[in-house]
This record gives sequence, structure tokens and C-alpha cells, in this order.
Amino acid sequence: MRVLSLIHSDIGPPGVFGDAVRERGGSLTEWNAARGAPPEPPESYDAVFAFGGGMHVDQEAEHPWLRDEDQLIKGLLADGVPIFGVCLGGQLIAKAAGGHVGPALREEVGWCEVELTPEAADDPLFGAAPQRFDAFQWHYYSFDLPPGAVPLARNPVGLQAYRLGDTAWGIQFHAEVTREIVDGWLASDGGRRGIDLAPMERWGRFGRGLADRFLDVAARRPRRERPAATRAS
Repeated sequence: MRVLSLIHSDIGPPGVFGDAVRERGGSLTEWNAARGAPPEPPESYDAVFAFGGGMHVDQEAEHPWLRDEDQLIKGLLADGVPIFGVCLGGQLIAKAAGGHVGPALREEVGWCEVELTPEAADDPLFGAAPQRFDAFQWHYYSFDLPPGAVPLARNPVGLQAYRLGDTAWGIQFHAEVTREIVDGWLASDGGRRGIDLAPMERWGRFGRGLADRFLDVAARRPRRERPAATRAS
């Protein structure tokens, strides 16, 4: 399996999601969307992860490459390429699908309780998740449910997870992080205090489960042919 990891920051790597790809023998290509074109056509991959970043979806004037990424994600959705968006990544998928994304009712940074919706019971990713769980968050914007999507998780701040069709998921919380990743975020944020990192091992298992189940979905899809020019290179 060939997976594209779409990142937006050097301190926002794929974390346990990347581990899930590598440990099943897959190939993981990491691409920072802010640094030019992807190494291969994104639609040639078997699956795509889209991760977070410090920018917002409506900051296209400051980050013009967001317009290109919006078109890229629209193409992936149209082609049915399995895609899983985390935080900014989930917001970008929602926006590309016609959903509203804007400032959240309040910021969520640290551990916040999330509850599954009834629709999550038979979801391929969330069906095995606990009904309530504390999720690690770091966001100031949030998404509304895109047209035609299924809500999977909520909390008082808003929608926390959704599925679009059979191949696209977006989550607002950071299921990919490890303690090392969060340590980097805390350092870059001026040493923000008061966040308990003791639950990180448990949280890593939760995130790994989501990633594994997403990759299971992708593995059941027909394998995609790589473009001839790519195969020859």
C-alpha cells in the first residue's frame, strides 16, 4: 500500500498514523503542502492522510497554496481516493466538500471529552471506539457537517468527527500525536503549562486503532495504477 502523508508543518508529522502504515509493510510519502507540488500525483496513492497546521482554511491570502490544496482535495474526493483528515486536514476536507469552517465557539487545547453519535455505531473506523473518550485537542477553528456527510462524534464545542461517503473521514482532535510531538508543540507555544501528558500512551493506542481501521478500508479498495511517467522514473 502506498500512502501520502500531507503535512503543513515540520512539527506536525504523521505520528502513530505513520507507524500504522510502516508496520503493515506500506510505503509512506511525506509531503509538506506549503513547499511546492507533491512528488507524485496524489490520486495515484492508495490512501491519503491530511494533518494539522498553524494556519486556518480562510487564510488563503497569507498562504496562497491553500487554494491549490483545496482543488487537490476536491479531486481526491471526486476520484474516491480514501482520505483521512486530522484537525486542519479535517477542516480542509469539509471545506472542499461544501461545509462551513470558521472560528470555534471556544478554543480547545488539551484533553476534552468527546461523545460518539448513534451513527458511529456501524462506522468502519468509530464502530469499535468507546462511546465517550477524552480526546487531545489543539484547535481554534471548527467544521460544520458537510452536505451529505454523516456525523460521528460531538461535544459542546461542536462536531468532532464525520464520514463523507465511503472513503473520507475528518476529525477535529489530534489522534495521531505522540508525547514527543506534543512536547514540541508545547515548546513552540512558549511552554504552555497545565496539560497532563500521562494519558498519551493510551491515546496513542486509540489513534493507532483509527489509523489501522482506515487503512483496512483503503486496502479493500481496488489498487490504483500509478501513472506511466511515474513508473518509468
